[in-house]
Amino acid sequence: MTFEELKSVYTGKKVFLTGHTGFKGTWMVLLLKQLGAEVKGYSLPPIEHNALYHQVRAELHCESVIGDIRNREKLHREIDKFQPDFIFHMAAQALVIDSYLNPVETFQTNVMGTVHVLDAMRGLNKSCNGIMITTDKVYENQEHEAPYKENEPLGGYDPYSNSKACCELAISSYRLSFFNPEQYDEHKISIASVRSGNVIGGGDWSDNRIIPDIARALISDEIILVRNPNSVRPWQHVLDPLHGYLILGAKMENDPAKFAEAYNFGPDPKERMNVQELVETAIGIWGSGNYEVSANPNKLHEAGLLRLNIDKSRNELGWEPKYNAKEAVQQTIAWYKASKAEEDIKSFTESQITSFFKD
Repeated sequence: MTFEELKSVYTGKKVFLTGHTGFKGTWMVLLLKQLGAEVKGYSLPPIEHNALYHQVRAELHCESVIGDIRNREKLHREIDKFQPDFIFHMAAQALVIDSYLNPVETFQTNVMGTVHVLDAMRGLNKSCNGIMITTDKVYENQEHEAPYKENEPLGGYDPYSNSKACCELAISSYRLSFFNPEQYDEHKISIASVRSGNVIGGGDWSDNRIIPDIARALISDEIILVRNPNSVRPWQHVLDPLHGYLILGAKMENDPAKFAEAYNFGPDPKERMNVQELVETAIGIWGSGNYEVSANPNKLHEAGLLRLNIDKSRNELGWEPKYNAKEAVQQTIAWYKASKAEEDIKSFTESQITSFFKD
């Protein structure tokens, strides 16, 4: 869908966005404002002092509520007060390594936080479309070559991946029990889940994530430490999955019962770029830099191969990834270069959104 087509759907609509202070959430705030939506965000404060949320002054573009997704009463109160047309649920503990350090908090945030959002939707007295953002890591990953389809078994080795698989089960239960598409005319609620991951783009400053690690090292002229050089991931620029989420929301608005399902959003499965190639590509775009492989015999388990089948999103939603892996890296490194040069980063970020929809 074009920008104008999306704008015709979202202009004037009330969008409740959890996780709005995070990396993906901040990009979503800017997107929704350009589309003319009225946005209310609910999230913990940004973790990083230089968070993208602060860099682009995102609080000026939405009603911002600082709150914990685990606080059921507060979340219910804010959703009920806002009476949204759409809910995009992004709030999560999103790091694999952190999930090993804080497994209980990870399950509480990811599973019960999602349940709290779903349960709050039961109390709405109007139609609402809920897009629940999980991850590409919800599948029982056998690390085989065939890309994973939406109907394949769910699972997860590490607490993060497993908690997100549990989210999918909770979403399915609420969809069948309370928001069954066959009874849509009675409850007026449509629920979909979206699975994407390894999202890269400007403004991600998280710890233990490959692109922020690369960016920090390049900016400081330090050696890039590479943990898993041969791991293959579905790298994609942040605007590609967000575009997909917005298209799905628009489709749900027009036919809520039909699109209340799970959808994968990722790069073309033929795209293959491992971590080492990603690092080398980033260094080439930056114009300088070096890396070394970190030999850690006690490293935590992380999957070596993960690919998504995106045929369903292509065929049912008409969505296509616009950037290949190299273009995604180019857009991302260009953002960090602009940040280092102390350009007007809000204008630069908005220009990347404009360019995305013009390309």
